[in-house]
Amino acid sequence: MKNGIAGIVSLFILLVAVVVGYSSLFTVSETQQVLLVRLGEPVRVVTTPGLNFKVPFIDTVISIDKRILDLENPAQEVIASDQKRLVVDAFARYRIKDALRFYQTLGSIQAANIQLTTLLNAAMRRVLGEVTFITVVRDDRDALMSKIRTQLDRETTSYGISVVDVRIRRADLPEQNSQAVYQRMQTERQREAAEFRAQGGQKAQEIRSRADREATVIIADANSQAEQIRGEGDGERNRLFAEAYGKDADFFAFYRSMTAYENSMKSNDTRFLLRPDSEFFRYFANPAGKPPAAAGSAR
Repeated sequence: MKNGIAGIVSLFILLVAVVVGYSSLFTVSETQQVLLVRLGEPVRVVTTPGLNFKVPFIDTVISIDKRILDLENPAQEVIASDQKRLVVDAFARYRIKDALRFYQTLGSIQAANIQLTTLLNAAMRRVLGEVTFITVVRDDRDALMSKIRTQLDRETTSYGISVVDVRIRRADLPEQNSQAVYQRMQTERQREAAEFRAQGGQKAQEIRSRADREATVIIADANSQAEQIRGEGDGERNRLFAEAYGKDADFFAFYRSMTAYENSMKSNDTRFLLRPDSEFFRYFANPAGKPPAAAGSAR
């Protein structure tokens, strides 16, 4: 019986030793840093990954992330130095570099995010309130983000936090202001388009008028040259006719009569209201073109 009681006691002692031993050990991962708190008072900070020891049932292990953490800041309205209102959407990246100070001042990631959001908004208003709208949206955004990060990092040092980066994701006018700007831009573009159309119409009218004037001059010159050439042609024709008439008057008269007959019958109408013994029909009665009386005396 004594052996049974001794066995039970030994088993109990072994179980207590296992529980105590297990409670005296804790593990630190690569992504965590551990703060040991004993009866509410911080004891030490462990940042080296691996297995570590603590006082069982007395020390409390508080794990704190040592990776770079994200802070998503909701869009805020900021007034630039030229009194233009801006909607700024920014975010920050930070790391907990002093676990003890972080635990003593903030205590949790949620509380840190709340405090950092307030400080980030204040830093943005200070920095962006000193520059113009154009500087924020176009000219020097990188320098402004660096300045905001520097100010925020200086203010979070007392919380054991190091700010790694601050980025402005978007900086734009409020929706109602944007619509007014777009409307003004549209009106300006329409005015410019109307001006360009008017200038184009004026240029087109000038070109059309110049072309009409040049066409009139060209046609007048062509008509003048045509009349001159026609006159020269008529003169040459008359000269040739006169020369032909001087060489053979009878043949010239016969040729002229044949040409007249041909021209008079082109309309498919062979009716003539002339006397049969007229000069026009002299080659119809006599191939020699002589009047009937002259033909009889010749016989």
